[in-house]
Amino acid sequence: MEMKKRLNLELRNKKPAEVKELVLDNCRSDDGKIGGLSSDFENLEFLSMINVNLLSVSNLPKLNKLRKLELSDNRISGGLEVLAEKTPNLTHLNLSGNKIKDINTLEPLKKLSHLRSLDLFNCEVTTLISYRDSIFTLLPQLTYLDGFDTNDKEAPDSDPEVDGLEDEYDENGEGEEEDEEDEEELDEDAVDDEEDEEDLDGEEEEDGVDDEEEEEGEDEDDDEDLPQGEKRKREIEDEGEDDPDEDDDDDEEDD
Repeated sequence: MEMKKRLNLELRNKKPAEVKELVLDNCRSDDGKIGGLSSDFENLEFLSMINVNLLSVSNLPKLNKLRKLELSDNRISGGLEVLAEKTPNLTHLNLSGNKIKDINTLEPLKKLSHLRSLDLFNCEVTTLISYRDSIFTLLPQLTYLDGFDTNDKEAPDSDPEVDGLEDEYDENGEGEEEDEEDEEELDEDAVDDEEDEEDLDGEEEEDGVDDEEEEEGEDEDDDEDLPQGEKRKREIEDEGEDDPDEDDDDDEEDD
């Protein structure tokens, strides 16, 4: 698909001034140049043109608010002075997989005072001796080169300042979601406490029943421990207490 047609599809009936992010990856550029893009995209902050067969960025429009530019896997070999003129507030630039061979080709980037991250993966320039030291010396404003700083510390996966995440965080209410999660955890803890109390009550009831059964068992054991004579005597006494009338009848017969 041609770049101009792709651009119209990406707009989706929006006005260019309403667009902040634009992705034109894998389409066909016009003779190796940018087509269809104009300065009407005045609020554009992120532009991606990966693998579109670009030879030059000479006709890039003025984009004062552009902060991140993806140009990897093209055939750009120079002409980077246009970036300093047309995208003065650029902070991230990806030129990986292009035809950049010399350190001097990158010298125009010195004018991008806000540039913090530069990617040159798979460019011939990366094979030069002292490549990293030379780039950091040439572009002192850089923090990350090919994803690492001067101390070989890896760059974070995302940059809230560049991606505009700080404002979106509050607007989307993500902080409120965390509060709701905390409340849910507290509710779950309360339910667990109630279940523990119920378990304890059940155990106490069971203990009470067991105690009664043990007392009855102790009485029976007492009888069993008595000698045979004493046990028999107790049985006779119990029978006598149960049938008092029988004793009276025996006395009358004797008379």
